[in-house]
Amino acid sequence: MRERTKERTIERKERTNVYQMVTDRIIAELEKGRIPWERPWTGVRSGAYNRITKKPYSLLNQLILGKAGEWASFKQWQDLGGHVRKGEKASFVTFWKITAVDEEQEDGTMITKQIPLLRYYNVFHISQVEGVDPLPEEELNTEIEPIEEAEKILTSYWTREHITVNHIKGNKAFYSPMSDMIQLPLMEQFTNINEYYSTATHESVHSTMKETRCNRAEERKGKIVAFGSEEYSKEELVSEIGAASLMNILGIETNKTFRNSTAYIQSWLKVLKNEPRWIVSASSRAEKAVEYILNDKQ
Repeated sequence: MRERTKERTIERKERTNVYQMVTDRIIAELEKGRIPWERPWTGVRSGAYNRITKKPYSLLNQLILGKAGEWASFKQWQDLGGHVRKGEKASFVTFWKITAVDEEQEDGTMITKQIPLLRYYNVFHISQVEGVDPLPEEELNTEIEPIEEAEKILTSYWTREHITVNHIKGNKAFYSPMSDMIQLPLMEQFTNINEYYSTATHESVHSTMKETRCNRAEERKGKIVAFGSEEYSKEELVSEIGAASLMNILGIETNKTFRNSTAYIQSWLKVLKNEPRWIVSASSRAEKAVEYILNDKQ
């Protein structure tokens, strides 16, 4: 029994370390005044992906890596006939590993639980590797204009979910959970049309908090959500990351929006420093929200 307890303690420490590693990476960017999720990962509609599987990394790993293109482990590059240049520093990506853990009940019986543990492994970008040529770039589908696609995705989501969207001349943009309504300024008020879609996607991600959608509203448990509060900052973080992801998918990223103020950065830093696990949780929630808006059944 003592040995099992010791193993659990070690696993708990390892989990905490990975969460802290991820959080430290994001905090370091925020403290420099940079918003990791607002920085375009690439000029086209793709991000960081694994060279072997050709699959894009999760939204959280996109934030951690911060650079588009091909990534792989030291061994994977070796197996391709290449080698990582001497002195190159590794980045890391996270993954969930399901582990069986024995747990003693009050009556003395033992049950086995399947616990997801956050793990990581090191990767290197192709720019750090010699002896391997980059994969040929896939041609983009240029038949659909990004703005047209953005309009199509948002309108489809609003219609499908019966969300009321009001465009009112003014400087307010918000989502009202009580009336399930999104209010936006008039499109012509924005000097850059991309900023309109950045605002519209941000409020649309907020709307996925509803119980019948992604059910983040339940987490508030009746708390008053005021600007600067932890609950407010957490929900804003989910919407910021989700909106940035949607803008990236659409290929219409913006360098900076009105939400990237010092006040927001400080509120996010406060939350992340208090809760090292929150960035992992926020990224996961944002990814679910994006998939819900896109109606991705896969």
